[in-house]
Amino acid sequence: MPHPETWLKVLPAGLFCEPGGFFIDPLRPVDRAVITHGHSDHARAGHRAVLATADTLAVMRARLSEGGAGVSQQALGWHEQVTLGGVKIWLSPAGHVLGSAQVAMEYQGSRAVVSGDYKRTADPTCAGFEPVPCDVFVTEATFALPVFVHPPPAHEIAKLLDSVALFPERTHVVGCYALGKCQRVIALLRQAGWDQPIWLHGALVSMCEVYRQRGIDLGDLRPATVAAKASLIGAIVLAPPGAIADRWARRLEDPVVALASGWMRVRQRAKSRGVELPLVISDHADWAELNATLDDVGAPEVWVTHGREEALIHAAAQRGIRGRALRLLGYGDEDETEMVSDG
Repeated sequence: MPHPETWLKVLPAGLFCEPGGFFIDPLRPVDRAVITHGHSDHARAGHRAVLATADTLAVMRARLSEGGAGVSQQALGWHEQVTLGGVKIWLSPAGHVLGSAQVAMEYQGSRAVVSGDYKRTADPTCAGFEPVPCDVFVTEATFALPVFVHPPPAHEIAKLLDSVALFPERTHVVGCYALGKCQRVIALLRQAGWDQPIWLHGALVSMCEVYRQRGIDLGDLRPATVAAKASLIGAIVLAPPGAIADRWARRLEDPVVALASGWMRVRQRAKSRGVELPLVISDHADWAELNATLDDVGAPEVWVTHGREEALIHAAAQRGIRGRALRLLGYGDEDETEMVSDG
C-alpha cells in the first residue's frame, strides 16, 4: 500500500491530497477545500468548493458572508463518507469549537488523519474529540511543552465566581475570543450556577447568535456596549482580548480584568497584558493530552503542522513514533493572535 507521504503533499497553499484533488485548511483560495473548523487561520475566504460540517459552514457564512464561505458548499455529518478521486473521506469530532472536525482519509489501504486544532477536555458547546486509528496522524502542537498543564476548567470558573463574590462593587471583564472560547466560558458559568445575565461586547454577539441557531443554549445574554455603567456593577462582561485593557474597558466600574487563555499559564503574558485575574482555559490540548492522543490513535508516524514541533517530535521519538515538522506558515492559536489583534 502507498505511504500517505506519496499522496498527501505539502504545497505553498497548504496540505494537498493529490488523488482527491483537495486541500485541507488551505492558506489561500483554491478550487476545492476541506475545512476543519471556522477559525480565521483555518477557514479563509475565496474557495470555489468547500466541504465541512454543517456547523462549520454556518460559522464561515457568519464570518465570511455566504459567498466567502465557498461558491459551492457541502455539509458532511459525523462519520458520513464521500469519495473523491478514489480517496474515502469522513469527518470525526475534534472537540475544539462548534463544528470542529478531524479529516480522515483512506487511499489504497493507507489512512491519514488531519486533526486540525483539538482538545480532549469535555466542552458543553461542541462534540468531544474521537481518536481515529491511522497510519499518519497530523497534529497541532500549540501547547507542546511540559510546562503547559491545563487545570480543570471548572476550577478556573470557580476562581472567577469567587472574585465576583469578593468584589461585588466591581465589574469583571473577561477577555475571550469570539468563536469558541466566548461560548464555552458562558456555558461553564451556567454549569457553575451563574444564572444572571452575561453581558457581551458587540464584537461577540453575532457568533453567540450562530451558536443559538445551532442549538446551543447560552441563557440570558445582553449587549454591554450600550448598557449603563451602573447596571454592570457586580456583573460579568465578556469582550475580545484586544478590548479588555483599552478605553472601552475603562468605562466600566473599577474593572477586574481577566483573560481566558491557555497562555495565562505564563505569568509574564498575564502581567504584560495587565491581567489581574488570569484564567487558564484553553481550547487546545495541553502537553499530556497531546502525548496521550498520539498513543490513542496508534499511528507509527506523526506530522506536526504548527506550534512547538520539536518538543512533541522528540517525545514521540522516545516512544518509537516517527515525527515530521511540516512548518506550515499561517496557522496559529487564535488566542495568541488576539494578544496583538482582534483575530
